[in-house]
Amino acid sequence: MTIELNREAIARIAALPGVAEAAEAGSALISLWPLTEAMQMDNDAKYAENLQVRVTHAFARILTGQDVTMPDAEFVYEGADEIPGRPQSIVDTLLAANDAYDTMAGYSESGDVQLIFDAAEALGVDWDSHVEAAVRETVVSVEAQVEADAEAGGRLAASGEPADVAVRFATALAVCDALLNVVSGHAETVGLVGPAVADAADVADEARATAIVTLPILLYVNELREQCSIPRICLTDQQILELIDTRAKAAGADTRANAGDTLTATAEYIAPLAGAEWTKHRDDVLWNPDEAKKKAKEEDEKRNKEALAAKFAHIKDDPGKETVEL
Repeated sequence: MTIELNREAIARIAALPGVAEAAEAGSALISLWPLTEAMQMDNDAKYAENLQVRVTHAFARILTGQDVTMPDAEFVYEGADEIPGRPQSIVDTLLAANDAYDTMAGYSESGDVQLIFDAAEALGVDWDSHVEAAVRETVVSVEAQVEADAEAGGRLAASGEPADVAVRFATALAVCDALLNVVSGHAETVGLVGPAVADAADVADEARATAIVTLPILLYVNELREQCSIPRICLTDQQILELIDTRAKAAGADTRANAGDTLTATAEYIAPLAGAEWTKHRDDVLWNPDEAKKKAKEEDEKRNKEALAAKFAHIKDDPGKETVEL
């Protein structure tokens, strides 16, 4: 399945209000680079660590269908291979999710398509040969087009202008939509293997079954964004399931049976989440503990003054009372 990056469709998606608004947030974040202050670089490293914890937490909840907690994800990220009092299946799934995340981390620089299949294997997702061939062909095609556009100085080049960020974001959304169409259309034929999905062989929930086979695609698209100088994002497990549901409804309502409606639905759902994530990323990078402490103190003092004023609001001033100079 070779796809062409349809410039008209991408321009249409880039012009959507939600995508344009998200691009403004993305542009504001990108404008911080290159980071030069040690505190900001440290903040960004902490954000990246937290992002991996959040992504693997969401993936583990999808894969197991169990109540995986954020502390579970944090413990495993920090190196735990067992957690007292917690099911080993949860720990194994988190370990697998971290393996997949680490595997895909190098894609933005290498462009090695094999990393996608290595990540899928780590997650226990066994695409059949038809799906694997379609994914490989699509990714190779996209990689060539992205590189050609960047070399030509096109709009996929690393510009931080909101309009160009919108185009790159829309391009990644188009690729995401195309690949989700490939894998979700074959969800019932995809094998689920390995410790990560040991309890998912009898997945009855169609949405969750579809979500499981899309996880490697979500990892890939995040790295594609990074490759195109678009910041990564994170979807919670519930948001992933809602995305699957949103796309299914759009596809069902599409009497023309094309991918246009799923692309629009995908873009409109993801865009505000991406914008919020990029705003959070920027705030995290700019966070200064001294300024935060000072601001908190000022807010406490303001609340105390307001409370004191409210407490004595019933006491009337005596106009005949002598003013005392302090």
